[in-house]
Amino acid sequence: MNDKDEPLVAHLEALRTTIIACITVTLLLCPFAYWASPYVINFLIKQCIPENVGSLHYFAPMEVFWTQLNLSLILALLFAYPWNLWQFWKFLLPALYKEEAKALKFWLLSSSLLFATGVAFCIYFILPILMGFSGSFSTDGIKPIIGLQNFLSLAGWLMLSFGLMFQAPIVVLLAVRFGLTTSASLREKRPYVIIAILFLSALLTPPDVVSQVLLGIPTWLLFELGLVLASKIEKKADVAE
Repeated sequence: MNDKDEPLVAHLEALRTTIIACITVTLLLCPFAYWASPYVINFLIKQCIPENVGSLHYFAPMEVFWTQLNLSLILALLFAYPWNLWQFWKFLLPALYKEEAKALKFWLLSSSLLFATGVAFCIYFILPILMGFSGSFSTDGIKPIIGLQNFLSLAGWLMLSFGLMFQAPIVVLLAVRFGLTTSASLREKRPYVIIAILFLSALLTPPDVVSQVLLGIPTWLLFELGLVLASKIEKKADVAE
């Protein structure tokens, strides 16, 4: 074997070991996640379902079982996230300089915190508003019958969407940090950015104006926060030069 190929083979072997470790821990957590899934479902129902919506329903004998099974995989991934993040951090660490390692750690932690904030914002604020809006159409002759699987699919998709859209400050900071654009240029293009945010909000949410606006406004505010932080980074870089 060529000596030049040995580092590549070593990196691939290290990557394989990292992926196997992540998958193994995630699978080991699945039984615990399945045990926890009813508690998570009850928490989401109590937190997000108002009285005017009533109880949730299931429409097939095994629907709850499969719903809990699907949820347990998602929970296992969430429980294993710190471990998996640490494993990939260790994999990348030898290839980074000290300053690069600190920067990567900051970006990873910041991204994780923003994702968790987006999910929490969705659970405690967005889903109750959305489900309350749905229940507002209830009358004496019209009663909502919402399925458990439908609700959890909606909740899961919205939580993922809010977690991803809350990455807006990170996207802005990384774009400025690596010289792809400047804060001044982004300010000039603000109308186009807002249109892009509204388009993504419409793409990631159900086809209703309420959820689109509830996702679009916080994302725009976070984009503005990213601009403020990016400006400070640019000023520090200018002073350092």
